[in-house]
Amino acid sequence: MIKKTIIETPIGEMVAGATKDGICLLEFSDRKTLSTQMEEIAGLHETTIIEGSNRHLRMLKRQLKEYFKGKRMEFSLHLLTPGTEFQQAVWKELLKIPYGSTRTYQEQADLLKNPLSVRAVAQANGANRLAIIIPCHRVIGSDGHLVGYGGGLERKKWLLDHEKKFSGKPVDLNLF
Repeated sequence: MIKKTIIETPIGEMVAGATKDGICLLEFSDRKTLSTQMEEIAGLHETTIIEGSNRHLRMLKRQLKEYFKGKRMEFSLHLLTPGTEFQQAVWKELLKIPYGSTRTYQEQADLLKNPLSVRAVAQANGANRLAIIIPCHRVIGSDGHLVGYGGGLERKKWLLDHEKKFSGKPVDLNLF
């Protein structure tokens, strides 16, 4: 069974889901594909989704609160990320992007030793069901501009500015 709860954040309401084994969903509640993602997750885990809480969701709420206060730069949560082998590789690479830093989709493809897979990398980023935790917001276009974020470009900019502010790195984002 997947327990689902709402988490209020400075950039909007998020929906979180977790089984007894870990976090499987963190997404903005106004994301257009949320209902599809929830159906997909229920199918992948062969279970249903109900309102509720568990230890993983309580830990997620605490760590998100710390993140938004600028006190947490990495999450230490048990994550459930079913996906293709390629998606898994992309998400694993996303987790390596340092807090307060960005990479381009091309750099991500190059790090996967598949420089022609830029579009596939972008699609895998879009399939990420764990917003903020698996930091797809840290990936930008090759020209340095913000592109492609399911939560919206305003939120992406907010997250990047927030991380720059607390990372000690200069804020130089002119990404629109």
